[in-house]
Amino acid sequence: MNDPKNLFLLLEQIRQGNEPAFRQLYEITKSRVFNTALSYVRSREDAEEITQEVFIDVFRSAGSFEGDANVTTWIYRITVNKSLDFIKQKKRQKRFAFLTSLFDRDTGEVVHHPPDFVHPGVALENQENAARLFQAIDTLPEKQKTAYILTRIEGLSNIEAAQVMSTSVGAVESLLQRANENLKKQLLAVYKSLVADS
Repeated sequence: MNDPKNLFLLLEQIRQGNEPAFRQLYEITKSRVFNTALSYVRSREDAEEITQEVFIDVFRSAGSFEGDANVTTWIYRITVNKSLDFIKQKKRQKRFAFLTSLFDRDTGEVVHHPPDFVHPGVALENQENAARLFQAIDTLPEKQKTAYILTRIEGLSNIEAAQVMSTSVGAVESLLQRANENLKKQLLAVYKSLVADS
């Protein structure tokens, strides 16, 4: 994302209320934050909302940054937490909407997965496969999902992912192994259904 020392200096300036420093930090890190959020929510609009929330939090929390991790790890941590919170909130809203729809037949379909999911890190010809992969990733337990997104999609090392997740490298490796097994099962089932339909 940039030189860690440079980012730390920017954060120091942000603590003192320096807005140009905040804009600079935003420009350096926004695409990674957006892509990570998009990997969780699969909607550009939702990812943009999460990105805004992340940077509001970065600005407000700059003073409480203790330097126990580097700045990018700290920002990833905020992004993961905001993304997971957003998903939980959406699920609550969907449950409420579903309950409402039981009494009001005019509300139409409640659960909606956007069919036009496009991730900026995926080549155009691979978007259909990527959409299937992200649907499979959605079924993973929370920790497996985070470990997989950080390492396989965002390209962090297992050590960096462990820092973001505040866990051990061994735990990340174990989560990835289980995630890979679960994804293989999911994607194999999808492949078999596609073959059966063709």
